[in-house]
Amino acid sequence: MIFVPATYADIDELVTFVNNAYKGKSAEAGWASEAKLIGGQRIDSTILAETVANGKATVLLMRDDHKAPLAGCVSLETTDEPAVWYLSMLAIDPQRQADGLGRTLLSYAEDYVKARRAQKVRITVIWLRHSLSEWYERRGYRRTGKTEPFPYDDQRFGVPARNDLYFEVFEKVLD
Repeated sequence: MIFVPATYADIDELVTFVNNAYKGKSAEAGWASEAKLIGGQRIDSTILAETVANGKATVLLMRDDHKAPLAGCVSLETTDEPAVWYLSMLAIDPQRQADGLGRTLLSYAEDYVKARRAQKVRITVIWLRHSLSEWYERRGYRRTGKTEPFPYDDQRFGVPARNDLYFEVFEKVLD
């Protein structure tokens, strides 16, 4: 596997990949789908361009080799707390979810931020995504007891199918 930071040239491929991984037809068979909770897109090119441009975030691409299609991606962003990074948009090709690529990408992402002096990684998970929460807990992430509101007013993140969505905050202390 190779891991490279995304550039503007990768935005269209990334938008298609992330939307398919979270909400596409092939994602429906996988455990990572959120299509029953949120309709529409997961991300758009405007959000992704802002992420790539803001200087606080890096979107890492995972491929089998330089010419291969995307196998996964993850966004890593500094926070107002210097030793804490926010991890989001971890997506794996739904056809390859049983191959351990999520663990591989998460481990690489944690090493990536640790090399940049991170001591802790923070994530948010929709409270109804129990299997996803459990997956992160098996990898050392712990619930903080904090929550964050779902962005109901911003349809760039999709159209919620329920009115009770919010995010649970998890953190992992890096060794």
